[in-house]
Amino acid sequence: MIKPELNCDLGESFGIFSIGNDQEILPFVDAINIACGFHAGDPHTMKQTIQLAKQHNVHIGAHPGFQDIQGFGRRRINLSSEEVYDLVLYQIGALYGFTKVEDVTLHHVKPHGALYNIASSDKEIALAIAQAVYDFDKSLILYGLANSFITRAGEQIGLKVAHEVFADRTYQSNGTLTDRTSENAVIHDLDRSMQQVEEMMKTGHVTSIDGQKIPIQADTICVHSDTTKALTYVKHLKQFITQLN
Repeated sequence: MIKPELNCDLGESFGIFSIGNDQEILPFVDAINIACGFHAGDPHTMKQTIQLAKQHNVHIGAHPGFQDIQGFGRRRINLSSEEVYDLVLYQIGALYGFTKVEDVTLHHVKPHGALYNIASSDKEIALAIAQAVYDFDKSLILYGLANSFITRAGEQIGLKVAHEVFADRTYQSNGTLTDRTSENAVIHDLDRSMQQVEEMMKTGHVTSIDGQKIPIQADTICVHSDTTKALTYVKHLKQFITQLN
């Protein structure tokens, strides 16, 4: 069994507002996705998060989203594929500036929130994101929902792709994530989350909310940092993955 890496969305503080537990979480993950100032984060937070990642030798990724601070990037904004291309390219460039100054490598790009979900099921938007990543630096890895349009778009265009799965989110029978507006979208029970991870890693399937077994590829597992139990969750998940045979 090839054990997947553990990634986490960080750098989501904004100005005087502190979000997440970045310093404590970083030692337990393999890669982080840093908000680029559109849905969360700001230039100072971006720099600080990169410096922390550098200390812990963690892979650094850009986490571009819709320009929607109020909605945390989780509200759909109808943009053309050309506008999405520009949006993603702009945000990758912003984070890259800080990685260059800190002399660290930009490792990957992972869309955020509503943009991530749209790209999972919209071929044109998926291709626009993949093209922006490729045009910026074709050596970057594109993170996206496992077996979705975004990962297929990345593979089609010639990018390395990491198929992402979620320990704390439920799945629909078509392989997409349950919408966050639904009360059963997020898994709050730690044991149930670990069971879902174990199923994905050992069987290559995940059970949807209606009981169907869905084939899934787990290259990287995402954990969200903006919950009250995020640190406990990350520690348990890291230990759980390490012990699985």
